Amino acid sequence: MSDEKPNVEEGNENLPETPVRTHLSDEELAYFRGLIEQKLKDAEDEIESMTARLEDAQEQTSGYTYHMADSGTDAHEREMLYLMISRQQKFVGYLERALKRIENKTYGICKLTGKPIPKERLEAVPHTETTVEAKLDQKKRGQ
Repeated sequence: MSDEKPNVEEGNENLPETPVRTHLSDEELAYFRGLIEQKLKDAEDEIESMTARLEDAQEQTSGYTYHMADSGTDAHEREMLYLMISRQQKFVGYLERALKRIENKTYGICKLTGKPIPKERLEAVPHTETTVEAKLDQKKRGQ
């Protein structure tokens, strides 16, 4: 019998407290680090671009009045930009967490089951924290 305490983080009740180490080699981790860092740079560039567009839109509408329909269109565009920026910021957070998992050698391990995430899934979604099976099971349970 093990002296390990159960992991009390939500969804990890059955995992050992000591994190499972990755099944990936150092070379594979370096590859995924590069992939994630590029996605992170692209996402940050996109946030910067959308923020500049948002600032431009606000400057253009502040000086003079438009027709009511134009004003509504502008408000809708600003709202969409806010939502897209928010979504990208969330994505950046996922990417940063993936980089931390690479650093502590837990990248590629499902946070729900403790099983290795297949390389094909990591290629498709490098910031993923779960296997496809665990994600589908999580959706079935409505989480």
